[in-house]
Formats: sequence, C-alpha cells, structure tokens
Amino acid sequence: MAAPRHGAFHPLTVAEVDRLTDDSVALTLRVPQELREVYRHAPGQHLTLRRAAAGGEVRRTYSICSAAPAADGPGPAALRVGVRLVEGGEFSTFAHKEIAAGDVLEVMVPAGRFVLDPATAPAGAHYAAVVGGSGITPVLSIAASLLAARPDARFCLVRSDRTAESTMFLEEVADLKDRYPARFQLVTVLSREEQEAGLPSGRLDEERLAALLPALLPVAEVTGWFLCGPYGLVQGAERALGALGVARSRVHEEIFHVEDAAAPVRAATATAPSHGRVTARLDGRSGTWPVRDGESLLDAVLRNRADAPYACKGGVCGTCRAFLVTGEVRMERNFALETEETEAGFVLACQSHPVTEEVEIDFDR
Repeated sequence: MAAPRHGAFHPLTVAEVDRLTDDSVALTLRVPQELREVYRHAPGQHLTLRRAAAGGEVRRTYSICSAAPAADGPGPAALRVGVRLVEGGEFSTFAHKEIAAGDVLEVMVPAGRFVLDPATAPAGAHYAAVVGGSGITPVLSIAASLLAARPDARFCLVRSDRTAESTMFLEEVADLKDRYPARFQLVTVLSREEQEAGLPSGRLDEERLAALLPALLPVAEVTGWFLCGPYGLVQGAERALGALGVARSRVHEEIFHVEDAAAPVRAATATAPSHGRVTARLDGRSGTWPVRDGESLLDAVLRNRADAPYACKGGVCGTCRAFLVTGEVRMERNFALETEETEAGFVLACQSHPVTEEVEIDFDR
C-alpha cells in the first residue's frame, strides 16, 4: 500500500461521544477496513479535524488517546480523541454542542513527533511524564501502548489539574493503575482543590517540580521524559529537569496552550524582505511559486497546492514541518520543533518567511 499523503483527509464516522467532564468530551471515530493502514499511528500522534465554516474552513488538532496498534497487527478499527471546550473556540464548541454518533467528520491522517515507539525502548526502560490538563491525551496513548507491549517497562505519570471534576480520562488512568500496579506510578496534583490524600494543592512550577521529582523516582535513571500541556507548565518542567542534570535530548515536549508567553524561535533571525520564490516538494511532486510580501512559505504553497499539510498556523502543532533544502528563512514562532530538529534543518512552513530570493523546502523528509 502506498504511504498516506501528508495532508490527506478522509471521512470518518463518529461512533461515540463520551462526556468526560463538564467541559470535555471524547470522540470515537470508526475507521473502515480499507483505511486502517492509512490511520495506523504511533503512540502520541494527533489527528487534524476540519469542518466547513463561513469564509473557508476550520481546522483543529487533537491528540489520539487510544493505544496504538501493534506493529505486527492490523491498523486501528477506531480512533479516540479528547476535546476540551475552549472559550470562543469554534471547533470545540461545535464538538460539545453539535457532534453526535453517526455524524461524519473530515479527518487528516495521523501526524506528530511527540511519540514513543515501544519497540525501540531499551530493556527495563523507565519513562516519565509531566502533564497538565488536556496534556494527558497523548501521554495516555504513550503509557498504555508501552505498558501493554513491553512487560519489563515502567511509567511514572505526574499530572496536574484544576479540580477532580475537571480531570480528563480519570477512569482510563485508573484502569492503567489497576492493570499495571507494579509498573505504573501515578501522582496527581490539583491546583485549586485540596485532596484527602496525596500532595497538597498548588501549581506545579519549576521550584516545586525540582523538589518533587527526585522524591518520586530516580531522575538520572529515567530513559525519557514527556512534557505536555500549557506552555508555562512545560517550560517550568524543562527548567526543573535541566537543573536536576537531565540531558535535553531525553526531554520531549508538546505545547497545548501558548498563553501570553514570548514565542521561542530556534531558527535564522535575519531580517531581509519577506519575498522571493519557494520550491516545495510534497508527496513526490515539486513546484516553484512566488512568495508575496509578508506571506509565509505555507501560504504561498497553499495558493498552488491545496493539499499542503497544516492545522493551527500558529507554530504550535508542527503539522507543516518541512526540511529546508536550500536558502534561508526567518521563522516567527516555534512552539513545535525541538532544538535537534531546527539544528538538522527543519522549519515550520506556516511561520517561515524567505530571507534569500530562492528557498526550497521538502515536506516529504
């Protein structure tokens, strides 16, 4: 079977809509037999959903929370994603108020590099995650997939939520604890509610995590760390791990909410005029087109290739990741690519503007 196209969407039927909390639901999408290999996913990947709207379309990215299929088994018969209601959010409001079982949604093929492949985990691997709010979604898939595939692996989950009632996937996480009591460690912190047992309430900031993590597990022996949630939590956890001597290469991050933080930029910062020509390779075909003043590389490609992959256009999801083959670009925001990726030459097309007259990017790398 041919590899799935990067920006390809397919219609999937909603099998179930489960209300998790007052402001979150889980959507289960049925995958027909002929598309199961297309929707084979790695633990931690996400789906982009789209719907028609006034003046165009709305796209939103949601992480897959269901365990990934075994590498030697069939592709998934169903996919499950969690959707938290965002104030003023067009798609999340639609999901909470209108989507029902039997509806058909347009769904992009799985994407994302915030993943853990159980097959590559070393013997006796010990992984850990620090998540906040809906950041539990991809980590739930990662933990469930790892523990099921590798009987020798362990996983420690530190999760932060506002209150018990606002906590997503309570039952699913409790089930992991029941199935793997000796290999799955769960620590819950509530920022706005006291618990009868466990840690006192309060935010998981850098100082608190630096003291808490060494008390929970041997930090230096952890194989890899997964940080997911609001920007402030993820950055605080990254700094805490750095202070504890954890190599940055062992830390993996995915931002769910950017808030009002300054955007990290790990790319060229030259300030030449934003115009020129872009050559883009996508699904084996290349084309060259002009880039208008102030236009991003992604927008220039989209004017000529409507199938170019993207979701948020805000530098957060990483769906539009491309390899910079030649030329130089200025990247406005980057909340998706890790340092190793930018150093290797990858950029976010939605945030990249040409600095040189000629730029070539490759979405197929």
